[in-house]
Amino acid sequence: MSLILTTDKITKTYGSKNAVNNVSIHVERGEVYGLIGRNGAGKTTLLKMIAGLAHPTSGTYSIIGANGESFDDMMKKIGVLIEDPGVFQNLSAFRNLKARAIACGVKNDAYLNDLLNFVGLPNVGKKPVKYFSLGMRQRLGIAIAMVNSPELLLLDEPINGLDPQGIAEVRNLIHRLCKERHISIIISSHILEELSKVADRYGIIHEGVLLDEATNEELASRCRPYLFLKTSDPAKSAEVFTSLGIVNYRDAGDHFEIHDRVEEGGQISLALAQQNIQTLEMRIEGQSLEDYYFRLTGGVPNV
Repeated sequence: MSLILTTDKITKTYGSKNAVNNVSIHVERGEVYGLIGRNGAGKTTLLKMIAGLAHPTSGTYSIIGANGESFDDMMKKIGVLIEDPGVFQNLSAFRNLKARAIACGVKNDAYLNDLLNFVGLPNVGKKPVKYFSLGMRQRLGIAIAMVNSPELLLLDEPINGLDPQGIAEVRNLIHRLCKERHISIIISSHILEELSKVADRYGIIHEGVLLDEATNEELASRCRPYLFLKTSDPAKSAEVFTSLGIVNYRDAGDHFEIHDRVEEGGQISLALAQQNIQTLEMRIEGQSLEDYYFRLTGGVPNV
């Protein structure tokens, strides 16, 4: 894969506050990048700068064309749904798409109807958008963002406020956009459980600062279960681990965190006992994506 977007220490300051502070992210072509953060963390401001809707106070960003397109050319290939779909409430779905198409210079009604079919709005006819459900309006907003045939799609909290059915529909649409239309997507959300179902890579942002950037596989490795072990003789215990071929462990001072052979606690305890080392405490521990997020941000699970 190759990068489609990078930011280099991008910063946005309002007065004395850094809404986004020296953030450097890397988005691969063809992936869904999940931007995790609480409300007010800086996600929307970052997306606005990438979309060209806000100017960075400092730092730079690059939209990288697969075929050597210039920055200006690539800016025309960004689709944006930030904060609100921005639809005309008294117009139909098609007329809303048509208005956007005129602004983009698109003159292909068949393409617009194809977009409506793709987002699951094939039979809404002349029904005004004001009678749509929130989920329908969000899917229409995504269709509007796709009128210019984007290579990069920016979605800001697209599932916020949706019911379970609406969330599932938007989630399925995001999967299809990536897999069938090969669109790279940045999606921001504070709903970690849902984001984990669609994202390939994550950027965790808190108070304007990027705390971590990792792939699904890297996060799974960091969140995997481990064996918590406290013994009567830590120094000698390390020798026992070596004799058992256990090398992936951490000495946390008053206990060990063992990442090898996690399910073999009984055998490890027996080997320790044979060396007259008491097992004072042993249990399997681990953390979810939410646990990892809250540990990084120093918060509590209340988002």
